[in-house]
Amino acid sequence: MALGYAVNSLTASYVRPRLVRNLYETRNRVNLGVALVSGGLDSCVTAASAAREVELAFLHLNYRQRTERRELAAFTALADYFGAAQRLVVDITYMHQIGGSSLIDERMPVPKGDHGETLPSTYVPFRNANLLGIAVAWAETIGASAIYIGAHEEESVYPDCRGEFFRAYQQMTTLGTDPQTDIRIRAPLIDMDKAAIVRKGLKLNAPLHLTWSCYQNENIACGQCASCRLRQEGFRRAGANDPIAYT
Repeated sequence: MALGYAVNSLTASYVRPRLVRNLYETRNRVNLGVALVSGGLDSCVTAASAAREVELAFLHLNYRQRTERRELAAFTALADYFGAAQRLVVDITYMHQIGGSSLIDERMPVPKGDHGETLPSTYVPFRNANLLGIAVAWAETIGASAIYIGAHEEESVYPDCRGEFFRAYQQMTTLGTDPQTDIRIRAPLIDMDKAAIVRKGLKLNAPLHLTWSCYQNENIACGQCASCRLRQEGFRRAGANDPIAYT
């Protein structure tokens, strides 16, 4: 997909979902789920897995990250591939205003190589809590029964990618939404490493060629940031070829 398409798409931050006459007509629609789709490998595999269970509404968040346009292009390509009838793209530029991460503050260099056991500068403070808040609000509005997120803690040091975080968020979701709703937060990749995620994606025939993982480039993946390195290593350990190009 040409990058120019993504640039044009930025002018319309909201893609109108199918109209709902009455909010309560949609309660307990167990066949509808919201997929948080960044455009990356993990969210693609998560969507491919969830699509076997429910109809998916695709949600994407722009927060002025370095690769915002490229991620939006990947999201659009994935939404088209999966035939998502309901799509929502939300602008949360306040994350950029808050700062605190090399993904959204260009004054901070994106670190190269593995980040080890310490919390890297690519951590965006409390990002998943913000993303899930929007996902829960949309799920409640359109009557979705589940939210799917591609987080995994096996090879991540991000605190908001841990199973215990999602369990706590589930409790908050249950307490903070209409009692008539029952929205479940699903993280099907939570216990997988990147190689297992790649293998699952290949097994599901997920469109991995449409995904984008690089933290800093929008044309050709840098191959040096932690996300690129983790992705490349995952494909190598899975015995598969990564379908995207690297510098």
